[in-house]
Amino acid sequence: MYGERLPPPRLSKVEFFERAVIVVLVALTPVLIWFLFDVILVVIGAIVIATLLRLIAGPFATWGRLPQPIALTISGAIIVAAVGGTGYLFGTRIEAELSDVFERATAAAAGITTQLQSSDLGKVVLSHIQGGAGFSIPGLLTRLFSVSITFIGAFVVTIIGGFYLAAQPGLYRDGLAQLFPPAWRGNVDETVDDIGRALQLWLIGVLFQMAAIGVLSTLAVWLIGLPSPLALGVIAGLAEFIPYLGPLIAAVPAILVAVTKGGDATFWTLLAYLAIHQIEGNLIVPLIQRRMVYIPPAVMLLGVITILFLFGGISVIFAGPIAVMVFVAIKKLYVRDSLGEPTPLPGEP
Repeated sequence: MYGERLPPPRLSKVEFFERAVIVVLVALTPVLIWFLFDVILVVIGAIVIATLLRLIAGPFATWGRLPQPIALTISGAIIVAAVGGTGYLFGTRIEAELSDVFERATAAAAGITTQLQSSDLGKVVLSHIQGGAGFSIPGLLTRLFSVSITFIGAFVVTIIGGFYLAAQPGLYRDGLAQLFPPAWRGNVDETVDDIGRALQLWLIGVLFQMAAIGVLSTLAVWLIGLPSPLALGVIAGLAEFIPYLGPLIAAVPAILVAVTKGGDATFWTLLAYLAIHQIEGNLIVPLIQRRMVYIPPAVMLLGVITILFLFGGISVIFAGPIAVMVFVAIKKLYVRDSLGEPTPLPGEP
């Protein structure tokens, strides 16, 4: 009869089981991410290493017309030579300066703690900072600069995994696509390519940014007269890999070292790092992001803070690439494909 509602089609047992499995997997995804986040960090690190290898190998394969395996071999040799050469030329000096920075920072932190304990207000501040009787600033610095066996093992696995991913990216991309229904696989391949292109552009920008901030910081602390300027510049450059929080992390050892040299050195160090931060935010970053990957600052900052609070301090190292991957995936899969809104992706005109 007209207007009579037909009963919904009954699912077969196989269809019901497949849909139930999908629901369970979707529900368990956040739990799996939580428990396997260390593994996810290793995978992301391997992806970053692979991106760097293919970035350097690109000119040899494109302009030099070398086979991809040879280009990747040359790329790996260049990276090893650069790291080894830097270690050979500056390793002893940097090691001595890093040791000096650590000793001075520990002494300055201990002095600040002693001064705070001498006043009632300082004791209140320490009680809120400490959060427990076993806390000490020197102990925190020791844990920060210590390297565990687990970390070394994860680092080695990350490097090896990066070489494998760089050598056969299509194999792993196709393997990932096979986890999805056949109708989705083309879109999965396209999304993986978009994310890879965005990561490559982001990495180019970050490397330029790290080099610029490292040089500026080295010159600044050298002009101020702080000891170990090369080590402080290396710390500042490496910290730039962490969006927004990196400059704060780099400023802490510099300020602690300046404290040991007196009030004038501390003032000029604070002023120098503030000026470098302004130059970075208003000149270097806009110039780089204009041609590389632009992510709204609030989005990147909230992403970094979210990752930090959810998964702990070590996760902040890869907060940048994680934010880039999530940002591009949302723009591609949701904004462009689901909503139908025209939105440019990194690397597109």
